[in-house]
Amino acid sequence: MKRVLAHAGLTAGALIMLYPLLWMISASLRPNTEIFQRPGLIPEHPTLGNYALGWSSTGTSFGIYLMNSLIICTAVVIGNVLTCSLTAYAFARLTFVGRKTLFGLMLATIMLPAHVTLIAQYSIFRNLNWIDTFWPMIVPSFLATDAFFVFLMVQFIRSIPVELDDAARIDGCGAWGIYRRIILPLLTPALVTTAIFSFIWTWNNFFGQLIYLSTRTRLTVPVALRGFLDATGSSEWGALFAMSVVTLVPVVVVFVIFQRRILAGMAHSGLK
Repeated sequence: MKRVLAHAGLTAGALIMLYPLLWMISASLRPNTEIFQRPGLIPEHPTLGNYALGWSSTGTSFGIYLMNSLIICTAVVIGNVLTCSLTAYAFARLTFVGRKTLFGLMLATIMLPAHVTLIAQYSIFRNLNWIDTFWPMIVPSFLATDAFFVFLMVQFIRSIPVELDDAARIDGCGAWGIYRRIILPLLTPALVTTAIFSFIWTWNNFFGQLIYLSTRTRLTVPVALRGFLDATGSSEWGALFAMSVVTLVPVVVVFVIFQRRILAGMAHSGLK
């Protein structure tokens, strides 16, 4: 009986959590006049017109926004996976002056709100003439600036037996050889976790892309969705929800395909 009640409670909780998503999908299939009239999930007059309208109503094909987001996300994933793994390997395995101090400073940056450094970062990128380009979103990922991913990989590398490094040294491997032939293959679960979170967080990043991008053809998906709302006139709610559903598809597909890798990486690194 307890098991039945537990399953019923979990099912009810899942339905409550899924209701906003299901309502958004339902709203994308309704005319504007019906969206806020009924709380139910079944459209009275279902239509796919919102998808056609949303794809081109901003004057620029929504495919361009999707491509811009994909370019930025791909570059960020490559940058984070490459540089964070190298930085984590240095903190976890190499011995150098100031290692503990630098590691402590890196951890401290996790607790630093991103908005604190926003003005300084904007000034730097403006002096570099990078405003209204993709560089402010991409370049920091190639400098191992995301301390969360570095810490995740450090924890994972520390769980790998040091004896493997010693055996590799006997075979003639240096620090780079140990990283490339021993650490990197065993680090795969943490690398996949880093790649997935980098992709999802960058894909959904609205504020960072809003302050750096202004040309319409360079906008990304989160910023482009804002264009469907008009504070002074009528908003295209149906088109907004339709394109929001389209925007969710890549994220859901990536998460479903790699969800087991994400859990494995989190479990091995000891993060929750």
